[in-house]
Amino acid sequence: MSDNIDTTDIYQNPLCKRYASKEMQFIFSDDNKFTTWRKLWIALAESEKELGLDITDEQINELKANVGDINYNTANKREKEVRHDVMSHVYAYGEQCPLAKPIIHLGATSCYVGDNTDIIVMREALAAVKKLLVNAIDKLCAFAEKYKSLPTLAYTHFQAAQPTTVGKRATLWIQDLYMDLEQLDFVMPGLKLLGCKGTTGTGASFLELFDGSHDKVKELEKKIAAKMGFDKVFSVSGQTYSRKLDYYVLSVLSGIAQSAYKFSNDIRLLSHLKEVDEPFEDKQIGSSAMAYKRNPMRSERIASLSRYVMADALNPALTASAQWFERTLDDSANKRISIPEAFLAIDGILSLYINIISGLKVYPKIIERHLKEELPFMATENILMHCVKKGGDRQNLHEAIRVHSVEAANQIKNFGADNDLIERILNDKTFDLTRDEINSLMSPEKFTGRAKEQTEEFLTEMREVLQDNKDFLGVDVDIKV
Repeated sequence: MSDNIDTTDIYQNPLCKRYASKEMQFIFSDDNKFTTWRKLWIALAESEKELGLDITDEQINELKANVGDINYNTANKREKEVRHDVMSHVYAYGEQCPLAKPIIHLGATSCYVGDNTDIIVMREALAAVKKLLVNAIDKLCAFAEKYKSLPTLAYTHFQAAQPTTVGKRATLWIQDLYMDLEQLDFVMPGLKLLGCKGTTGTGASFLELFDGSHDKVKELEKKIAAKMGFDKVFSVSGQTYSRKLDYYVLSVLSGIAQSAYKFSNDIRLLSHLKEVDEPFEDKQIGSSAMAYKRNPMRSERIASLSRYVMADALNPALTASAQWFERTLDDSANKRISIPEAFLAIDGILSLYINIISGLKVYPKIIERHLKEELPFMATENILMHCVKKGGDRQNLHEAIRVHSVEAANQIKNFGADNDLIERILNDKTFDLTRDEINSLMSPEKFTGRAKEQTEEFLTEMREVLQDNKDFLGVDVDIKV
């Protein structure tokens, strides 16, 4: 197996060096790729033998004995000569397996190993993403449960609006990720192998191998799919599977990026308001110049990586639209970059998401202060209705509230004064209110509607989802920088 050697004199992809987990890096590694190629060649040989071709157990055993021992030097040297990666690895495998050499890749075209491996690897990567996604939802549910009753200002247009609760706000983040999980669960089971359809998708080479037996050609695909853990192959194809599949997969990742981006923006805004802080280590430095700063750099990193994934999802759309007839090669170089990097970035994004929500620090006193600054204005409708019930004149009360509200706002904006609207109303005999009455009318819980109950009801739904996905729960994320 290859070793990852850290060097300082060549460019290294920051997605690997700084952001993505070792698990996701392995999924897209050469070791995983070329070992899967060899497993596909073994599945092909075994299936061809089972259907009557002259292939021996000794040949298959030799292939199996060398499945994980990739002789990279031989393959790389050969590729420089022939400029063909698949034939270079056929050659290298044959060097290690002299008995099996004549039957390696028998009847197949390059996409037999290339495309089938891409699908296998994407399925492995989606499973890793699903694990992170489920755990992010689980951590968010715990956060929402903890803060389901804590009133906080809600915002529309980032202007103070009718209060909600901190937990209810978190349900909006959960719901976005849950929608992403539903999309992932729709796309992932629909992944099919290309199968073994030959150079233009007609299966002509295999029909020749099996002396014109269509049944054996169809059975060959079923056998290979079963050996590789799939129950379906594409019914029709050119030389490659439709590149629209790549678009559907990256669309799932783009959706996750959109959800994470929105979450990170909310955390950044709340950090500015000093209502929350993302995790911050004892020796962490927020700014090289301003030593006091605690910038929300992890949330900013989520935003940065998410923007990349959302833009990257355009690649498979353009690639799918540009394919000519049964095959063209302008997909290959793009796929080698766009698909792994989207998964590596999403791995980093969700790891950061889990890290932030697991260690997010909430400051109830600051939240309460912001509420108190705005609540007097929001409470005026309740005050108006209460005073009318006591026999007050609605029009006179409305005008008094308008006058006091304008003057209180003027004092706040022009002179930096505290909001004294409630004191003004208490001192105005038009309202005839006691301190106890107005305190009762000003209770923040009176303004949050069904926020607490909605949170509880939604979390009941999510617990069922988490129970259905309990095998994915439990993950340790490592934030490198």
